[in-house]
Amino acid sequence: QLQLVESGGGLVQPGGSLRLSCAASGFTLDDYTIGWFRQAPGKEREGVSCISRTDGSTYYADSVKGRFTISRDNAKNTVYLQMNSLKPEDTAVYYCTADRAAFYCSGYEPDYWGQGTQVTVSS
Repeated sequence: QLQLVESGGGLVQPGGSLRLSCAASGFTLDDYTIGWFRQAPGKEREGVSCISRTDGSTYYADSVKGRFTISRDNAKNTVYLQMNSLKPEDTAVYYCTADRAAFYCSGYEPDYWGQGTQVTVSS
C-alpha cells in the first residue's frame, strides 16, 4: 500500500524553525515529484513547495521563499521541508504529496496525500 507519513510539526515561537519530514512506504520517492501543501482554518489550500523527480529543481510560494527549503534524501526515501523564520501566518496543517506523472513542478497534480502534520507558530 502506498503511503506518505509526515512528521516534525509542533508549536514554535515566531522566528523559530521546524523541519518537516515526509517518509514514503510502498513506493520509491525518487520516482515521484514531491510537493508540500498547507491549509489554515478558513483558508484555501496553498501549494508551498515542490521538488522535481527529474533534476531536483524546486518551487516555492512567494509567501515562503527565502525561509523554507525543500530537499530529498533518496537513501532514506524521505523528503524534508526546512522552515526557518516562522511567522504566525505559517500556522496550518502541512501535507506531503506525490505525483508520478509530473517530471517537473510545473503542472503538479498530486496522486497521493499524507495525513498532515500541524504547525502552530505562536508566542
